Amino acid sequence: MKKELLYEGKAKRVYLTDQPNQLILAYKNEATAFNGKKKAKILGKGRFNNLISAYLFQYLAEHKVSSHFIKQLNEEEQLVERTEIIPLEVVVRNLATGSIVQRLGLKEKTVFQPALVELYFKDDSLDDPIINDQHALLLTDLTEEELDLIKGTALSINQILQPLFEKAAVRLVDFKLEFGRNQDGDIILADEISPDTCRFWDMATNERLDKDVFRQDTGDLLTVYQEILNRLEAIK
Repeated sequence: MKKELLYEGKAKRVYLTDQPNQLILAYKNEATAFNGKKKAKILGKGRFNNLISAYLFQYLAEHKVSSHFIKQLNEEEQLVERTEIIPLEVVVRNLATGSIVQRLGLKEKTVFQPALVELYFKDDSLDDPIINDQHALLLTDLTEEELDLIKGTALSINQILQPLFEKAAVRLVDFKLEFGRNQDGDIILADEISPDTCRFWDMATNERLDKDVFRQDTGDLLTVYQEILNRLEAIK
């Protein structure tokens, strides 16, 4: 049973339930970019992010990746295990685009082999700065072994998801993950995996099928999110 609102972020609302170890995530119909500096209300967006994220969490569970996801409740809500979110954003990059091109002067579409892992400190007031391992250990309660576990899990998720999206004729360019500690102290995957947190390109045309169409005003967000959902459902 959904109870009072616990927390509201840019993309989701988090509600308490009658089970102390379970929460409800409600996906919002709001798009944000550049750490909330650009905003818009887009009816239907929450549904797509919920359905796509649920699909991917279930797929990862089939491949032995533990996450907070328990089940999809309806078209906009999920039941999840309660976790204490670790204030790190873990970004896995397969191709160079976006901020890394600007920061390092890399050529667009440079292939990273092996995939590149970056850490960002999750703090909107600081615009989520990029940090190194030593910073991560300083700013969180992680041990070196736990940080290695998180980075290794992120790379494993990349290896699991890349073939899935290739079947859907989609290139997994990069994606952001978040992790949390559950009530047993175990570190598990949390937050969401959706076109809000991933870059998806059509393998034939390099057409953007993610939130970049909103960031860059180059297309209709609902159309490309629907396309990702359609392609995933077609390969079930």
